[in-house]
Amino acid sequence: MADTLKLWNMFKSGKHKAIISNITLDEIYRCKDEKLSKLIDFLNQIEYSIVRADNEVLALAGKFIDFGVLRQKSFDDCAHIAAAIVNDCDIIVSWNFKHIVNYKTIRGVKVVSTLEGYKDVLIYSPTILVEGEYEDE
Repeated sequence: MADTLKLWNMFKSGKHKAIISNITLDEIYRCKDEKLSKLIDFLNQIEYSIVRADNEVLALAGKFIDFGVLRQKSFDDCAHIAAAIVNDCDIIVSWNFKHIVNYKTIRGVKVVSTLEGYKDVLIYSPTILVEGEYEDE
């Protein structure tokens, strides 16, 4: 949680630009009232851009499934990744260690995105991104 708060402070300060897919927002809005309220409060603290899962994003997400990076039941995770790649993001920050922030997915995403002609995207946990940012404190 401490690293997540550090990351959020980096977004608030403008050190990094936050980009969120409509898929993520849909997931947030499906949360129960108390959790939804907390998440909306956090989102209201930062500036962010929204990217949409268009046909290009969905096609790339399908390629991740076709190449066995993830299974069909994890299509939304593939779409999260594809939305970042298609929209030219440099880094994906995720807390999803089961499906996104793991060696198999990172390696598979690199292979598929390269084969499909997209630039490489880095996939990190919040801890990796904030590491070293607060050493002087």
